[in-house]
Amino acid sequence: MDAVVVRACGCADCQGGEDDRVFAEHRRINVLLSRMNEQQRRWFAGHESLRLGFGGDVRMSQVTGLNVDTIARGRSEVSQDLAGRPTDRVRLPGGGRPSVEKKIRH
Repeated sequence: MDAVVVRACGCADCQGGEDDRVFAEHRRINVLLSRMNEQQRRWFAGHESLRLGFGGDVRMSQVTGLNVDTIARGRSEVSQDLAGRPTDRVRLPGGGRPSVEKKIRH
């Protein structure tokens, strides 16, 4: 079985080691994210950003290591009730790497 790597929080509170409750909360967030796929991570971070309010994108970026733009996209998708997002796949149709057969031309 593969070992799951859990990211260490990069926020000033966790780096300073001053508040064990904040450290434990951020650890739980990163444990959850380590088990999610890319869109679930984006949505969860977006949800938490909405909960935090102003500055939430930057704060969640520090905690999770996700890009601020990714978190903003997740926040937008969650705010729109995930409208237009597929329920049976992670990426929209056409997303991802092209197949090898399409790339090779003789």
